[in-house]
Amino acid sequence: MSPAAPNRIHPTAVVGEGVELGEGNVIGPYTVIVGPARIGDGNWIGPHVTIGTPGEDRGRPHPAAWEETPIGDPDQDGYGVVIGDRNRIREYVSVHQGTWRTTTLGSDGYYLRGSHIAHDCLVGSGVTVASNVITGGHCHIWDGANLGMGTVLHQRVVIGPGAMVGMSSAVRREVGAFTIAVGNPARVTGVNVVGLSRRGLDETMIEALSPWLKGKGELPDDGLADRLPGDLSTVVKAWDARPRDEH
Repeated sequence: MSPAAPNRIHPTAVVGEGVELGEGNVIGPYTVIVGPARIGDGNWIGPHVTIGTPGEDRGRPHPAAWEETPIGDPDQDGYGVVIGDRNRIREYVSVHQGTWRTTTLGSDGYYLRGSHIAHDCLVGSGVTVASNVITGGHCHIWDGANLGMGTVLHQRVVIGPGAMVGMSSAVRREVGAFTIAVGNPARVTGVNVVGLSRRGLDETMIEALSPWLKGKGELPDDGLADRLPGDLSTVVKAWDARPRDEH
């Protein structure tokens, strides 16, 4: 077995008790990470990042977790933050503790400067969250979504896999899988053809899926979902089976 890659933690960073770190993480100057939190391997966490502070809820405790050890009671400590592997989390990003479930970030995401992931959000893998994006609490952002600069998500909004949201959009309702949404309020303007093409779909497949993607029809029952390339078949089936009252 190869030796574990060491974590590189700047001496001005604060990593509190109750934080579990994997291997090969970089943690920049003046970053604060407090527990309970679990962070995987190979993440680049830049300067002035804040991870694990309390959710913005007037009725919740606000422990000084950078000085105090979590007591093991989520009603006091918060429900934690879990972050996967190989994310790039840029300057001034903030990620808050969950208030009833763990705030979760997947792997291979890119979180640009100043973006904010609120309490109880679930964020998939391979996402791009551009500068100054703000999520309300309890949002669910599926794998491969791309949120443009300055986008704002209302609480409990769901963003489908592979969806693209244009910059400065205000999202108040669900954005479907592999669609494009822009505006205030954000409205779906079409299908993310480029994203689907990059996932290996040809024009015929995209045309067959389009009514379902736009919410105007059912998933074709001719076995198309099983013929989709790579992991796209799993993603499409999962989106079709999602709880419709999730948001």
